[in-house]
Amino acid sequence: MRIFLLILLSVIALFKLTSIQPALAAETSNGANIFNNNCAACHIGGGNILISQKTLKKEALSKYLENYNTDSIQAIIYQVQNGKNAMPAFKSKLSAQEILEVAGYVFQKAEQGW
Repeated sequence: MRIFLLILLSVIALFKLTSIQPALAAETSNGANIFNNNCAACHIGGGNILISQKTLKKEALSKYLENYNTDSIQAIIYQVQNGKNAMPAFKSKLSAQEILEVAGYVFQKAEQGW
């Protein structure tokens, strides 16, 4: 668990940088692929086809995800792992690394305004 937290903190630090490093771009690409294969059907372009106000835009994430403002990546990871309401849980479908990568991708896209 400590290794996972160390990796998580490293990813958070990388995403807070103003320029994207080549390694980070590769991780983002993996996150984008995971998102496109698992999430885009309901969340295309950061939207939400089921509940229009619960998008993946920064304002909606900070309103609907617990602890988003204080621990954004962890809040997204929790949501992806456990689901909620109409959103299914992905903890048995995606690996911990894949969940981390897709959470990083969602966070980055939310910060950029999708």
